[in-house]
Amino acid sequence: MTAQLIDGNALSTRLRAEVAQRALALKARGITPGLAVVLVGDNPASQVYVRNKVKACEAGGLHSVLEKYDAQLSQAQLLQRIAALNADPAIHGILVQLPLPPHIDAQTVIEAISPAKDVDGFHVASAGALMTGLPGFWPCTPHGCMRMLESIGYELKGKHAVVIGRSNIVGKPMALMLLQQDVTVTICHSRTPDLKAHTLQADVIVAAVGKRKVLTADMVKPGAVVLDVGMNRDDEGKLCGDVDFAGVSQVAGYITPVPGGVGPMTITMLLVNTLQAAEASAG
Repeated sequence: MTAQLIDGNALSTRLRAEVAQRALALKARGITPGLAVVLVGDNPASQVYVRNKVKACEAGGLHSVLEKYDAQLSQAQLLQRIAALNADPAIHGILVQLPLPPHIDAQTVIEAISPAKDVDGFHVASAGALMTGLPGFWPCTPHGCMRMLESIGYELKGKHAVVIGRSNIVGKPMALMLLQQDVTVTICHSRTPDLKAHTLQADVIVAAVGKRKVLTADMVKPGAVVLDVGMNRDDEGKLCGDVDFAGVSQVAGYITPVPGGVGPMTITMLLVNTLQAAEASAG
């Protein structure tokens, strides 16, 4: 068996075209969806991520504001700036790029963002909405994973999923989203004693731990759907995920590549969330 690829680039292109159309509809009413991206410090990876997010916004017809600050910016100054963005009617979404410098508490900053503009889906109000099944912003990466499953017409109801990773950004919200679709979910992590015993039972596996080859072919049930959220570098410096793609693709039914899988969907769902925030603001 050779797994079918779930093409994140192709799906992102379709979704971004929809975003652009909806943005045009808002512009006809005098409203341009606006996203503010805040970067503190000079982390090279963060600079790349921020640049890609701003570029995607502009391509999708959204207004984007990039605010860069020196790593010595105080937490009080950052919170003051977020308060101003919260009050700015032209800004519908606020994203503070993580990680922040060590002297700034990330959770305090996240909680300072208005829940109505929390397009990253990290605010405790967003997490609570997801937990209780209420409307709110879903974190972009797991939200993108759900759209990928939807794109292949995969029937989730009654299936068993294993999520490898328990972060607040991917693992936990991913599990909750799957639960909402009547999936039986097992969350595994670094303290799980026999990961293989769990993954062999899974119809869907989401690998999100940031560790190369955490999932190999002998750990996957034939025909399973494998979503690789990892972003790592191999021995040659090439981008790779958490999954041993060469081996697992010979066993799985569907698999996401790295690059070109979940990554493009993360930024796409950020655009979707920002658009939804603008539409909600417009009534």
